[in-house]
Amino acid sequence: MNILSAIVVFVIIWLSVFFCVLPFGMSTTYEEQGQHIGPGAPSSVNMKKKFLITTAITIVLYIIAYLIITSGYINVREWALSDM
Repeated sequence: MNILSAIVVFVIIWLSVFFCVLPFGMSTTYEEQGQHIGPGAPSSVNMKKKFLITTAITIVLYIIAYLIITSGYINVREWALSDM
């Protein structure tokens, strides 16, 4: 796996994990303070914490994906050539 492929795989995994982690721990301003600012307005976002959690999960998933790809267990080139 070259460096560009590694970066692309990492970014795709990171974005997927980020959108899964994003709604956890969210509470609206209405739930917290009784104010009705908007139906989806969060009271506190904690983006730094979510970035760190996302990065930690992504590193673990990326290592697993890297080991599977480099071991030859999944060979994309073989799949592409078999259709011809």
